[in-house]
Amino acid sequence: MPNVKTENILIKILTMEKTITHSQIKQAVEEAYKECKDITGGHNADYIPFLANIDPNLFGISVTLTDGTTFSVGDTEYKFGIESVSKVLTAILVLKQFGAEAVLKQIGADATGLPFNSIFAILLENDHPSTPLVNAGAITACSMVEPKGDSWGKWEAIINNFTDLCGSEAQVIDELYKSESDTNFNNRSIAWLLKNYNRIYDDVDMSLDLYTRQCSVGITASQLAICAATIANGGLNPVTKSQVFARELAPKITTLISAVGFYQNTGDWMYTSGIPAKSGVGGGVMGVYPGVMGVAAFAPPLDDAGNSVKAQAAVKAIMKKLDLGIFNGDNVKVIAD
Repeated sequence: MPNVKTENILIKILTMEKTITHSQIKQAVEEAYKECKDITGGHNADYIPFLANIDPNLFGISVTLTDGTTFSVGDTEYKFGIESVSKVLTAILVLKQFGAEAVLKQIGADATGLPFNSIFAILLENDHPSTPLVNAGAITACSMVEPKGDSWGKWEAIINNFTDLCGSEAQVIDELYKSESDTNFNNRSIAWLLKNYNRIYDDVDMSLDLYTRQCSVGITASQLAICAATIANGGLNPVTKSQVFARELAPKITTLISAVGFYQNTGDWMYTSGIPAKSGVGGGVMGVYPGVMGVAAFAPPLDDAGNSVKAQAAVKAIMKKLDLGIFNGDNVKVIAD
């Protein structure tokens, strides 16, 4: 018969327990910054005039653990346009208001395999928006937000949810909002096509405006890291200690991010990084490692798919240095040292 010590060793082997320290995480963040800060390539999102003029040399990385400890380096307090990362936050709001089954029925959870702003994807999905993490599904999500028919009430629900998830106030960048509103022709087409298929659940123009406004919120890498850590922590914000959403919704939103966080490149991203993450054309990338941490990086120049070149490299570098991956099978434990 095995003794207690032997049983503990067997359990540890079987569960593949992995321990990492605060100092290891801090070192990984700092090394990733040094290695990635001089990466060139990509260009700012020039189809939105405000984003085209952002300093392309800005770069920051922030990691927040599920105990609230944060490690940051670089331009992590610079407020940039949250853009498509906002889809994650409003998806959480409609999951809170309506529940997982309703979101699946009224929007969906499938990856399209096409660019984030694809109109063709709506037709291929037989009138279905597919997922709240592409433009069509995100506009539908904004139409679902309660209170119905009340633009200001809806916006308060959206922005208050942002603040709760990020642990501090979030505000619209007015110049970006105007720039977005003046150039959102493709999204107008998407919104009215969805209306034609009865997939907009409130006023069309109101829903589109809410979506445009949420994409224009100014956010920092530090705030996104806290938001990601809140998801990783089962809806409990590790900084404010507030339960922002029900624990059972955390796997739902993480699954959505895993499926379509990088749009048509999501499979490649998951294969090479090992962490579910959402990107935005403002240059942000927000990664969620369930039970462990949230990771955020920001740098404006984008690749051809609209994902930050430098931020992608930074998140991948951190994961590699810590030898982490959600499919590794490790039971990860983080300890202070």
